[in-house]
Amino acid sequence: MSHAHVHTPAYVTCSALTFDWPDGTPVLDGLQLAVGPGRTGLIGVNGSGKSTLLKLIAGELVPTAGHLSTAGSVGYLPQDVTLDTALRVDQALGIAATRAALHAVEAGEVTEENLAAVGDDWDVEERALALLSQLGLAPHAGALDRTVGELSGGESVLLRLAALLLARPDVLLLDEPTNNLDLRARSRLYAAVDAWPGVLILVSHDRELLERVDQIAELRDGEVRWYGGNFTAYEEQVAAEQEAALRGVRAAEADVQRQRRELAETQVTLARRKRYAQKMEENRRAPKILAGNLKRSAQESAGKLRATQQDRLAQARERLDQAREAVREDAEIRVELPATRVPPGRIVLTLTGLRLAHGPRLPAEWEVRGPERIALVGRNGAGKTTLLRTVAGLLAPAAGEAVTHVPARYLPQRLDVLDDERTVVENAARFAPEATQNRIRARLAHFLFRGARGDRPAGTLSGGERFRATLAALLLAEPAPQLLMLDEPTNNLDLASVGHLAGALDGYEGALLVASHDLAFLESVGITRWMLLDADGLRPTSVEEVRTMM
Repeated sequence: MSHAHVHTPAYVTCSALTFDWPDGTPVLDGLQLAVGPGRTGLIGVNGSGKSTLLKLIAGELVPTAGHLSTAGSVGYLPQDVTLDTALRVDQALGIAATRAALHAVEAGEVTEENLAAVGDDWDVEERALALLSQLGLAPHAGALDRTVGELSGGESVLLRLAALLLARPDVLLLDEPTNNLDLRARSRLYAAVDAWPGVLILVSHDRELLERVDQIAELRDGEVRWYGGNFTAYEEQVAAEQEAALRGVRAAEADVQRQRRELAETQVTLARRKRYAQKMEENRRAPKILAGNLKRSAQESAGKLRATQQDRLAQARERLDQAREAVREDAEIRVELPATRVPPGRIVLTLTGLRLAHGPRLPAEWEVRGPERIALVGRNGAGKTTLLRTVAGLLAPAAGEAVTHVPARYLPQRLDVLDDERTVVENAARFAPEATQNRIRARLAHFLFRGARGDRPAGTLSGGERFRATLAALLLAEPAPQLLMLDEPTNNLDLASVGHLAGALDGYEGALLVASHDLAFLESVGITRWMLLDADGLRPTSVEEVRTMM
């Protein structure tokens, strides 16, 4: 990979780029790509290779074949930001050595070594603090000396982004940057994206973020297709394409029907001719030699006619196959889960005098009844995950109790409920030990794990597939969950998988408690009650109030 330090506009190009995992699994095969200045949204279904492509551009992976080049420096924000909690903020920002040299110079140690370490960065502290302020990281005296362990997960993402912005790369790569960010932090990141002057390639399922790009690059079936404009413009273009594709399918289907009909009519005509020839022979109306010639001639012309009609039908079927290939089949999950039904009014969860181990005291008494759909919102670090883990029985409260009155299941952010060594079918069987293999396979088919797909080990699944398998295992569990708790369920999901989740929840008839910052998703699943968790505890709110929090 070459990184040419030139003053021409930055760009990224890939030529015949191929990448396979060490076990031989292909991810990209002969990819062609050229990205120039501007904001590009890279989208595609989970497993299509988006994150792998960013890692290749960033130099974290090496192509199996082909060529990749970038003009200018590259900054990369990975999907899962992990920072050493013992690091100081200035170390995480990559400015610790410069700061130390700067302070030494200010203290009178004007050595060549210190001056070289400072370089032109005499304002590094001011720039760092201004950037932390822009990103909502509340700089104050000593902010650069705090440790990463004092920050929440969302703040760690913003700190890593701040480090990249301080470095001023020519090409910025962001992989699902809004994961784990609360609404206020997201708005800060949106502003940083809006102001970015160079090449920006971002992978995201966040519609709000994708509305801010200049173009959409869709990675599908190993190729990139370009769509000018933001995500709404992309959806409109795809809808128009699909309408034309469906018209093509209908026309091709009609042609196949017509060719079938003509072939059938040909068969009838040929059968009549054959019967007529047989009658002629039986009645001996024609001399034997002439009858033989007539029969042979009739057979040859019949064979030609039949072959022509069959050829036309084959061509019509081929055109239909081609027309169908142009239609997207991002299959939807449609599943009925009657065993999850909770009668209106039945109490499914009671919190009494609850104080979280790492968080505020909750109301003296709080209940969830019947098939309510409750959104749990609040800033990063407010205690949403702690509350869900306490209700799920995974954390002991500091005081009080949380009692579930119906079977409950919890889908954690980390999706660590599956055994990587076991197949999808075997994992689902762990949650429903009494169910037969056939029953499990039939139900997994509704979650798009048909046939051999159900025999793949969980460890080999892409992020979206793993999510789908985890959701299937929990929803198909026996006894069926009548209280389902989801913790940031749309993190790391592509837009198709978010649709899969919404489709699965359409068939869920129990109570739902969802912690999420994804307002578009929360509204799509029909939230009936909004609850805000903050330092003062848990209180009712509204989607309008939540929007103002941004």
